[in-house]
Amino acid sequence: MRSSTYCSSVSPSLRRLEASSKRLKKRSSSCSRPTIRLVTVVEWLDAMSPWPRDGFGLDRMQALLARLGDPQDAYPAIHVVGTNGKSTATVTVEQLLLSEGLSVGATISPHVAGWSERIRLDGAEADFESAVTRVRTAAERLDATQFEIVTAAALTAFAHARVDVAVVEAGLGGRFDATNVLQTRVVLLTNVGLEHTDVLGDTLEAIAREKLAVAPPDAIVVLPDDTYAHLVPGREIRIGGARTAAEAFVGHMIVATPVVSLPGRLEQRDGEIRDGAHNPDGARFLVERLPAGDYTLVVSILADKNVDAMLRELRRAGRRLVATRSSSSRSLPADDLAAIARAYFDHVEIVDDPIDALARGHELGELVLVTGSLYLLGDIAQEERRAAWRD
Repeated sequence: MRSSTYCSSVSPSLRRLEASSKRLKKRSSSCSRPTIRLVTVVEWLDAMSPWPRDGFGLDRMQALLARLGDPQDAYPAIHVVGTNGKSTATVTVEQLLLSEGLSVGATISPHVAGWSERIRLDGAEADFESAVTRVRTAAERLDATQFEIVTAAALTAFAHARVDVAVVEAGLGGRFDATNVLQTRVVLLTNVGLEHTDVLGDTLEAIAREKLAVAPPDAIVVLPDDTYAHLVPGREIRIGGARTAAEAFVGHMIVATPVVSLPGRLEQRDGEIRDGAHNPDGARFLVERLPAGDYTLVVSILADKNVDAMLRELRRAGRRLVATRSSSSRSLPADDLAAIARAYFDHVEIVDDPIDALARGHELGELVLVTGSLYLLGDIAQEERRAAWRD
C-alpha cells in the first residue's frame, strides 16, 4: 500500500484544498515525525571535565592538529603565560597589533558569560559554533579534552581567516599545555604565583620554569623583571609587559593606547566591580588596582584555594563581606567561608544564592566588589542573561 503524503486524519475535503500552501504547511507540521535533537557544541563541551583523564601532555593535541592540517603553522604567534593577568595582557597585545593594521586572532580562557568569549578574530568574538564544529569529528575520534578542542578550534579558525598573527593565552603552565604547539616569535610572562602546585611544582622558580618552557630558542622573551631571566638562556630578553611584547613583534614603537575591558577582569558596572581573582596573588593584584573606596565584598572561593591568604588580601578593599557559593562542586560552602571571613571582616553575612548575595551586597553599601571565583561571575552573568531573555 502506497504511503500517503498526509497523515491519515486528513479529511477528503481538505485533500481538495491541497493547493492552499498555507493550510498544507499547517497540516504537514501537525503530523511530522519527531526529530532527534542534536547536542550543540556548547552542550558537548559543558559535559566534559576540563581536566585530562590521563595526565598532561602534547601527544594528543599534536595528533589532533595533524588531522586538521596543522593550522598553527600558518601564522606566527605571541604566547602569553603567567599566573594572573593573562587574558587582559592577551587582548591588550591584540588591540595594539590591530592598531598597526594587522589581522589578529586571539584566544583567552576561561570565559565568564559564554564560550564565545574564548575565540576572537580582529577584536570581535568569532563564530564559536562554527569554529568548534570544524574540529569536532577529529576531536571525537581522538577523545580530545575540552581545552584541547577549544584551542584547536581557535587555531583552525585563525588559519581559515588568514590572520597575520595569533595571540594565544596558555591554559595551565606551559610545557605540557595544549597551546605549546605554536610558531612562537614572542613569549610574554605576566607574573608568577603559587598555584596548581600539584602539577607545576611547589616553588615559584619551578612554576616559572614550566611556564617559560614554551619559549623556543629564537623567541624574544618579555619578562616583568629579570628574576627568571636565567631560565631562558640564549634568548633575547626584554623587560616589560603587553606593550613591550607587541612592539617586539612588529619591531618598532606603537603609539596607540587601547583601553581593554573584559568580562570578569576588573569589569566595572553601575555601583560594582567584578573580578575573577581566585588565588592570593590575584587578590593582591586586584586590590592594588581597585579605584579607592570602601567596598562591600560578595565572595565565593573554591575549597582547594588558600582561603585565608585570599581573604587577608581582600580585606584591604572593605570591611563588609557577603559569603555565597557558586555552582562549582569545588566551591566552599557559604557558611564555611563566612566562618573563616569573620577573622578578617567586621561584618559578615551568609547568602547562599549568588544573585541574592549580590542584591544584599548592594543593600549593605556600594561600591560592591564581586570576586573570589570565575565560577561565581559566570553564575551571575548567566542568570542575568536568562532574566534578560525573560523580559
